[in-house]
Amino acid sequence: MDTSTTLVAAFLGLLEGLTEFIPVSSTGHILLAGHFLGFNSAGKTFEVVIQLGAVLAILTIYASRLWPIFRDAPHDPVARRTIYSVLIAFLPAVFIGVLAHDFIKNVLFETPRLIAVMLVLGGIVLVFVDRVAPAPRHDDAMKFPIPMALTIGFIQCLAMIPGVSRSGATIVGALMLGSSKRAAAEFSFFLSMPTMAGAFAYDLYKNRDVLDASAINEIAVGFIFAFIAAVLVVKWLLDYVSKNGYALFGWWRIIVGSAAFVALSLGF
Repeated sequence: MDTSTTLVAAFLGLLEGLTEFIPVSSTGHILLAGHFLGFNSAGKTFEVVIQLGAVLAILTIYASRLWPIFRDAPHDPVARRTIYSVLIAFLPAVFIGVLAHDFIKNVLFETPRLIAVMLVLGGIVLVFVDRVAPAPRHDDAMKFPIPMALTIGFIQCLAMIPGVSRSGATIVGALMLGSSKRAAAEFSFFLSMPTMAGAFAYDLYKNRDVLDASAINEIAVGFIFAFIAAVLVVKWLLDYVSKNGYALFGWWRIIVGSAAFVALSLGF
């Protein structure tokens, strides 16, 4: 792997970590950046696998809260319900992700204009929902009712269209179902762990034959930078959205998506 490829992999990893947990679509940003930078990974595996760096960032930050839940689950119904709610929310992504995997990777990931359009549309939705979401009834992400968690899980599946944003879909769903802004972000964090780990494992399995040493080196570089950036973002994000909401991210999506669409229309 030459120096220029290393720098691009590092930049994309940094971009992944900075955008994974904010509702702007990390995959959309990485795919568009890769397009304009001329970066092509084998089977588009790089873009999926480096997300594991962000997952490990969440595990690192929330270890002190997650460990007691798993430790107490055998005898604590509240702890069990927390685990069940996340796993149930994860199930729709398992079924739809497996069934639609090839279409997502071979068609949707290869359509930059679609990604740009979804960034803009998602931004409009986010700005709107940030203003009109109902008064919150749920302030603790670990106590979301099971039906609410399952509904959020189905809404998360919209993010299989690159540019929609996994965190954006889950946050918008949670807000409209009565979550506070902070709890919506936290539940999105928790749901990201099985979702992204599952996507990582399945994508690695599907593309095991096209990965070589160069691809593994690119992934390693992107993984490290994604981890570092995600740690910084997660620590900042909850306080920010609690005070300011999500409108900033909606406007960011609209600006980036519009700029990308214009650039693509001009032949870049």
